[in-house]
Amino acid sequence: MSSSQAPQAMPSPRPLDGILVVALEQAVAAPYCSSRLADAGARVIKVERREGDFARGYDRAVHGESSYWVWINRGKESIALDVKNRDDLALLERLLARADVFIQNLAPGATERLGIGSAALRARHPRLVTCDISGYGDDGRPSGLKAYDLLVQAESGLVSVSGAPGPWGRIGVSLCDINAGLNALIGIQQALMQRERTGRGSAVKVSLFGSAAELMAVPYLQARYGGKAPERVGLKHPTIAPYGAFTCADGRDIVISIQNEREWADFCRTVLRRPDLLQEPRCAGNAARVAHREFVDGCVAAVFAAHASAEMIDRLVEAQTAFANVNSVHDLVEHPQLRTRRMPVHGHGVEVPASPWGVEWESPVFGEAPDLDAHGRAIRAEFGAPQDGGG
Repeated sequence: MSSSQAPQAMPSPRPLDGILVVALEQAVAAPYCSSRLADAGARVIKVERREGDFARGYDRAVHGESSYWVWINRGKESIALDVKNRDDLALLERLLARADVFIQNLAPGATERLGIGSAALRARHPRLVTCDISGYGDDGRPSGLKAYDLLVQAESGLVSVSGAPGPWGRIGVSLCDINAGLNALIGIQQALMQRERTGRGSAVKVSLFGSAAELMAVPYLQARYGGKAPERVGLKHPTIAPYGAFTCADGRDIVISIQNEREWADFCRTVLRRPDLLQEPRCAGNAARVAHREFVDGCVAAVFAAHASAEMIDRLVEAQTAFANVNSVHDLVEHPQLRTRRMPVHGHGVEVPASPWGVEWESPVFGEAPDLDAHGRAIRAEFGAPQDGGG
C-alpha cells in the first residue's frame, strides 16, 4: 500500500471554498455526495437525528468507528437536531437561510411536511441550490417506497446481468448508492455554475433507481432493440470472446481481454502459440468466437492450465494482451497502484483510498469524521440559537 506524495501545506484556494452546504442526510448516497463537496472546500454541516445517522452503527471496523462512517463523512461538522421540535426546526431554517446548497435524502415527502421542501425553500431563498435524493423519484406508484442499495440492485435488473449463473448475487459494494451520490455531486456542481451565470439556484433531483437504470443502458438497449438481454456469465464478457478468467497450473486466476482482430492474432501466436486458430472458422471474428465460446474458451483454458502464472504473464506482456489478476481485498491493501490519504480516527492515523481524481488543490490529509453533535454548541451560537443543551 502506498500513500501518494502530498505537499507540505494545504493547497489553496479550493474550488468550493466559501460554499456552505447543509445536509439533512443519512446512510450512503447523500453523505457520499456531501463528503466530496467537503473535499473540494465546502463547509458541510451535517444535520443528524438525535440518535445519529444510522450508518454510524453499520460496523465497528475502524478503531471502533463504522467503515461507512469514516469513508463518507470526513471533513464535516455535525449537529444533532430533532426536526419535529419547533426550536430545532427554526434553527435548521436559519442554517438554510445562509446556505448555498441543501441536500436531503429523507423519506419521500418528509421535508415538504416540515415546510422545508425544495420548492418552498427556493421560493424563500432564490440563490439556494437544492438536491433531493430519493429511491424512485417523485412520480409513480413506487415513489413512496423505501429504497436501499440491494433493493435497487434487484429492482433495476442489475443483479440479472451480474455474477455467475445460479442463485442471484449482490454486487459487492453499494453501487446504486455510490452512483446516485456521484450523480448528485455532478448536478450540484452544474447548478452552482449555472448560478454564477443567472444568479439563481435550481433544483437537482436524483433517484437511486434512475441512477441504476442509466448504468443498465447497454443491457436495456440490447434487450429492447436487439431482442435479447445479456446472460449472467460470471467472469466472462457477454458479447466479447475470449474475455474472462482462466486458471493457471499453479491455481492462479488471470482475466484476459481481446478487443479486436489484431489482438486476437497476437494472442494466438504469442500467448497460446496456436497460430492455427487464425484459420479456424469458429474463431473468424468476434461474433463467431462468441457463438462458439465453448470451443474458444476451451482452447484458451487448456494452454493456461498447462503453465504456471508467471509464464503466462510473461507471454501476455510480450503479446501486449490486456490482463489482470483476480485479487482479494487483502491484495488491494498491498497493491502498488493504490493511492491513499491519511485520516485521523480517534487519535489513530488511518489510510483511506484517495479520491479517484487527482487535482492540485487536494488536501494531504482527509478531515476527521465528526462525533455526533460535535459542533452543535458552536453552530447554535453562530446561527443565533440559545444555548439549549446542544453539543
